[in-house]
Amino acid sequence: MTRAVRVPVGDDGRPLGRDKQLVALLGAYQDTVMRSRALDPVTTELVRLRCARQHDCRICQSLRLVDARDDGATDDVTDQIDHYETSGLSERHKVALRLVDAVIWRPSDMTDELVNEAHEHFTDAELSELLLDITKWSTQKIHVTLGTDGTDRVPLDEHGIALLAFDESGAARVRHV
Repeated sequence: MTRAVRVPVGDDGRPLGRDKQLVALLGAYQDTVMRSRALDPVTTELVRLRCARQHDCRICQSLRLVDARDDGATDDVTDQIDHYETSGLSERHKVALRLVDAVIWRPSDMTDELVNEAHEHFTDAELSELLLDITKWSTQKIHVTLGTDGTDRVPLDEHGIALLAFDESGAARVRHV
């Protein structure tokens, strides 16, 4: 899908006139969130992809987390995200995706029942990371809104996918599958 770029961009495809300090602070926040390791990689990937699909972020939808794939987040698993409630995903994963939907779309769905389910399936540290992951992956809405979420700078394979990993500092590393 193509989406028009809605702002002037430089040769690097990034919006011109960005506040460098604000961009650095947002980057530092994102890197800090990604350094957390309380949540398992498969849950992280399901949450990331649910956010990507909800926001319609082209670049995020084209990426797959290396460690999640290594732990079993195959295409067969991630293909269940859009219909998770009736899928074969575990209840733990369904609860995580319900949290994504509640945070992004329907805060009124953050019922006592959902909170109790979340505490049944996740530790406090995992819940903290899960909620921070949702906010981190939601910062991509900025790029979607500006139309700068294209995949032209990402080395995609023949299926339109690239692998994503995070180093110890939390910085992203993208590579061809």
